[in-house]
Amino acid sequence: MRSLAFPVAPDPDEARRWAEEELSKTAYQEAEPTPIDRFARSVAEFLGSIFSGRVPDAAGPWLAVVAITVIVVLVIVALVIWGRPRLAARSTTPAPLFGESEARSAVELRADADAAARRDDWDEAIILRVRALARGLAERTIVETEPGATVHRFADAATRAFPSAASDLDEAARSFDDVRYLRRPGSRSAYEHVRDLDERLERSRAEVLA
Repeated sequence: MRSLAFPVAPDPDEARRWAEEELSKTAYQEAEPTPIDRFARSVAEFLGSIFSGRVPDAAGPWLAVVAITVIVVLVIVALVIWGRPRLAARSTTPAPLFGESEARSAVELRADADAAARRDDWDEAIILRVRALARGLAERTIVETEPGATVHRFADAATRAFPSAASDLDEAARSFDDVRYLRRPGSRSAYEHVRDLDERLERSRAEVLA
């Protein structure tokens, strides 16, 4: 008759020894969290308690102050890193525009052109409004005015973006040349034409890529 083997129930000392031998195996040691894991877990639990409004009593008030200080520093660093490009984008630096260095934005050039028109200084008003037209399209990255580009070269590039405005752009370029280089007197009608063209293109989307 085949005998049956029954498990032997160990006494407490024997059970403890078996457990210690089992836990001493490499597989259990590798599964234990590293000091870095335990530190990261503690930090995460502490920050989570701060944002949930439950600061551990054992942490003490000073630890909460340190955590808040760290958060403030991180916010400041983020503003410095991601806020700087926005400030740089708003800053204006002189750039060649139809033979002259120009640092004003399109908005500023339009305001100065309108001021010249109110003085009946049509030559200055036309020059400034054409520059505002070019600067406005450049700010919208539709037409780039390269250094040394003439007003007619700009008009050709703008025509590729706004084909329907070809004749108006050509007339604006000729008005600019008349008062800037040919010394022909400007007029109210010439200025109003450039102004209306600038305002119309400002409200329009490019029809094709320039």
